[in-house]
Amino acid sequence: MALPTTARVVRLTAAPAGLPAPGDFTVTEEPLAAPGPGEVLVRNRAFLVFPGLRTLIGGAGSGLPMPHIAPGDALFGPALGEVLAAPEDGPLRPGDLVTHLNGWRSHALAEAAHLTPVPSDFPDPLALVSAASAGYGGLTRSVGVRPGDVVLVTGAAGAVGTVAGQVARLLGAARVIGTTRSPAKAERLTAELGYDAALVPGGRPFAEQLAAAAPEGVDVVLDLVGGEQLTAAVDAARHGARFALVGALDGQLAPERRGGDAPAVIDAFRVATLGLSLRGFTVLDHPDLEAEWRERLAGWLRAGEIVLPRTPVAGIDRAVGALTGLFTGDTFGTTVVEL
Repeated sequence: MALPTTARVVRLTAAPAGLPAPGDFTVTEEPLAAPGPGEVLVRNRAFLVFPGLRTLIGGAGSGLPMPHIAPGDALFGPALGEVLAAPEDGPLRPGDLVTHLNGWRSHALAEAAHLTPVPSDFPDPLALVSAASAGYGGLTRSVGVRPGDVVLVTGAAGAVGTVAGQVARLLGAARVIGTTRSPAKAERLTAELGYDAALVPGGRPFAEQLAAAAPEGVDVVLDLVGGEQLTAAVDAARHGARFALVGALDGQLAPERRGGDAPAVIDAFRVATLGLSLRGFTVLDHPDLEAEWRERLAGWLRAGEIVLPRTPVAGIDRAVGALTGLFTGDTFGTTVVEL
């Protein structure tokens, strides 16, 4: 079979003024080189659309695990692909499924070391195109959920939060509370994903909503938002509560900011007197996490104990619209572009 000689690629064409808009991007047809020594050619099946791109595109933040994206650069991110060509002396063969970070394009060339094979018996390969491992990592590495814990997940309707609530329950949490931006999503969190309560900041003060949902306080917080939700969570914390700070949606969804901050006022006296712990979490600090997550996810999927909600988008031409949909709240769970 003849190998493809071109690939379709999504590129940033202009620095956004505020939240990214469709006019800031273009989809181009570009030459695709033949695989060189040690290179693998992959046809992408799907790639992840994730809010962290706002930070990379906005040029904000420092010490990030990924490079910023400037006008003219191609977008990138987690993807699932099928091997079309691979070195004969390497571990991969045509037809193998792999995950990698060369998303936002139809085809990719990469060294085999940069590709992770998907086991042939994995129950749902597309589930691996998700940021959900960050929630698992925060809950197991940063806070250590214990039986009987009351757990709060902020930003619970996204790729991380929709799975994190289920994981918290599987780890022994007695009560799981989430937050989201819309009443419709709040209803789905409780009806479909086992959240005991789902709060919608805005209108009634959020601190009052949280006090009503957790009258005795919270033991664990998986914070994906920052801002006033983190402030309220500290105020609602019980003695010895543990916080995993995983995301910054408050800044990434704000048109007036660049996605690189999520300021919150923290009561330091309360942190000290109650012995609270607040720890930042990033996947790259835990190189053993991904393999552990894949093993546990496979087991939970086979047992029917977990689901990964998805918002599928068909075709690379709709990818930019899927990205802007993250910021307007038009998605639920993991947003993936399927090719």
